[in-house]
Amino acid sequence: MNGRCSRITFRRVGHTCPTSPSVRRYRGGLGRFVLGGASVPHPTVVILIALLFLLVGTSGVRAQVAGDLPKEVQGVEVIEHLGDQIPLDLEFVDSQGKKVTLGQLVNGKKPIILTLNYSDCPMLCVEQLNGLFDALEKMEWNIGDQYDMVTVSIDPLETTERARMTKQKYLKRYGRAGAAAGYHMLTGREENIKKLANAVGFHYTYSPDTKQYNHAAVTMILMPDGRVARYLYGVMYDPQTVRLSLYEAAEGKVGSTVDKVLMFCFQYDPEKGRYGLASVRLMQAGGALTLVVLGSAIWIFRRREKKKAKGSDQGDANASSESNAPSPPAPLPKGEGS
Repeated sequence: MNGRCSRITFRRVGHTCPTSPSVRRYRGGLGRFVLGGASVPHPTVVILIALLFLLVGTSGVRAQVAGDLPKEVQGVEVIEHLGDQIPLDLEFVDSQGKKVTLGQLVNGKKPIILTLNYSDCPMLCVEQLNGLFDALEKMEWNIGDQYDMVTVSIDPLETTERARMTKQKYLKRYGRAGAAAGYHMLTGREENIKKLANAVGFHYTYSPDTKQYNHAAVTMILMPDGRVARYLYGVMYDPQTVRLSLYEAAEGKVGSTVDKVLMFCFQYDPEKGRYGLASVRLMQAGGALTLVVLGSAIWIFRRREKKKAKGSDQGDANASSESNAPSPPAPLPKGEGS
């Protein structure tokens, strides 16, 4: 793959219909239009169906089948394990050459940013960590203070020296005092790397031809006790989304009053991979208003149709009674009636 990202194509399930002929006649009420020899729903019904599709949203979106994907990325996926505990007893080696367990780093005090990369990755890992540190640099929170960060190499052959160089590169870029104690670059045995990757649903493959790893770009946010709280995808990260994810993972133990207000106003959207303005009360009020307006429109429409139908029937009845009424007798000739 030469370090390039492969895109997974998404298709919207559905079908298109040929252009319909013009309307020739209409059956009243909430019935159906008759188009040539076929009938179609009344426009109000069409509106209701369209509204239903809007409410359903992207439920018709399905990923392209695995058989259509390039061979290199088959088996590369992320299966979210939200709420699952990572194995804290796994042992790795830090950038100083010391053996540490995940439990020593995930100690219940702070939320954790977890990434799975490797230093010799020619492109994707670099882009991901660059994008992540771009976001971290824009945050007021500091690595080592409000949260920690752990990067585990998925390459079992990566050396401690190589990991240390990568850590120093990003610490120099970050440029904040105390970050070294909160940022951990780990290497380890393949067995332990696989166990951690499987625990968070990070599935990758190795290409013997290129001697590179095929993997996704994803950042995991862990709760202080090591449970998975959030997945953030891609190589570009919104600082507010990262900070709010950390705050959410901390379960209110880290942050200010301002953060609590933001958490009320912003809700995580798993499809977009970020927080958006989505107050539940606002959504409920908007939905209720939409139903009221739509229901009122349908009621008014039907009432008008009934009045029109009633008026039309009354007119037809009057016309019929007038046509069937007996003709008045012809006037008698003068002199005959006397």
